[in-house]
Amino acid sequence: MASEESPLLNSTNDPIVLKHELVYQRFSPSRKNFVLVLICLAGITPLFVSGTFIPSIPQIAKDLDSTGAVISLAVSLSIFTNCVGSLLWSKYSGYYGRRPIYLVSLTCQCFGSIGVANAQSVKSLLFFRVFQALGSSSGLSNGMGVIADLYKLEERGTAAGTYFGFVLLGPAIAPLAGGIATHYYSWRAMQGSLFVFALFMFLVFLAYFPETSHPGARGVDKVVEKGGKVRLVVLNPFSSLWLLRSPNVGLVKKPQLTILISFSFNSISVLMIPISYTLGAKFGIANEALLGALFIPNGIGNLLGAYISGRLSDKEVIKRRKARGGEWCPEDRLRVALVGALVYAPLSILLSGIVTDYVPGTTGIVLNLFFLFINGLGVDFVLSPSGGYNVDILHSQSAEVTAANMAFRGSIVAVATSLAIPSIQTIGIAATDGIAAVLGWVAFGILWSVIRYGDRMRAYVDVGFSTARDN
Repeated sequence: MASEESPLLNSTNDPIVLKHELVYQRFSPSRKNFVLVLICLAGITPLFVSGTFIPSIPQIAKDLDSTGAVISLAVSLSIFTNCVGSLLWSKYSGYYGRRPIYLVSLTCQCFGSIGVANAQSVKSLLFFRVFQALGSSSGLSNGMGVIADLYKLEERGTAAGTYFGFVLLGPAIAPLAGGIATHYYSWRAMQGSLFVFALFMFLVFLAYFPETSHPGARGVDKVVEKGGKVRLVVLNPFSSLWLLRSPNVGLVKKPQLTILISFSFNSISVLMIPISYTLGAKFGIANEALLGALFIPNGIGNLLGAYISGRLSDKEVIKRRKARGGEWCPEDRLRVALVGALVYAPLSILLSGIVTDYVPGTTGIVLNLFFLFINGLGVDFVLSPSGGYNVDILHSQSAEVTAANMAFRGSIVAVATSLAIPSIQTIGIAATDGIAAVLGWVAFGILWSVIRYGDRMRAYVDVGFSTARDN
């Protein structure tokens, strides 16, 4: 049981620590970089699946004789399915390993994508969206699990930053790709392309992706070690949510830290999901390809924010650990997130709403593009250090805790996404964006309290927090 006084990281001269670090030398740096590229491609897929849908919502609604509000439920449904899917795949990846889970989930994604491409009704569209989103959802939680497998504490922030930077290119690139396909071909062409991509990824993972789980750490390894046989087991995907019983997990990573990330992501939901009905309607942009191009600044901000904050969080951990004489405080990594939570994410969405309502013409468009960039920067200044922090304090359950985080966050984003268009139509763009900004500032206060009192939260309930011996 950890106490408030016990450090979570011992001296690096500890022979057990040094022995454990050998685990991270199983793969060469070049092999690690290759694996990182693969999980980035898998991680970008869930947001790509959702993002390609956004600019095509009006066309899909017309094609299926429905409305934009109804079709936008497909986005919310895919986000919610991602939540459940992340819990499912992460639980089984801890038992069977990362590689087989990627292969099974990519097969599911292929089936869902070809079904969406051929949907002839709203019901069939929603049905196959579930399979498509379920298949793609392994990319997010499993990706952080792989990073925990490959990178030690002092390298993890940079790796997580690179990962999240590329993952959040999805919301930027996907609408552009979806817009081009929708405008010049059809929305079905884009969904067919997602099937081809999923098939390609399956073949690449089958041929080149190694099992990254630490030797003896998988559930099947422990069964074999005891003389048992490998067989199909039924696992409870929701058991990861039991980590919420600890205030350090329940307050830091789930409703507190997760609320922080959720509200940051809500800025994406409110700024970007209904973009056809905000920037598109306000500035007379009907071309789906041009609507998709509006997302590019946000993606650039994501990429820069993730990489910069990831490296800064590693440096913060090393610097403060050295100042304490080798003692590690996990919350040091979160200090980098403060500026994103206080300034970049909430302020950008607030100003975007005001500009959209009150600044017409080219000036309004240019300012909104700038705010989209700042929003992307701010979201990843929160997300990247937070993702690294999740793995730091529960390294042995890295995929599970990431999935539980995403499940809670995604449920909030799914609700925000479904309410964004009705809210904009009812109370206006500026008021809707203002609400999201205020929630973001509330979350900043929560983040500050986590950094300030994280040690006390750890002392309250121990759910297996990591030490130097297993981190």
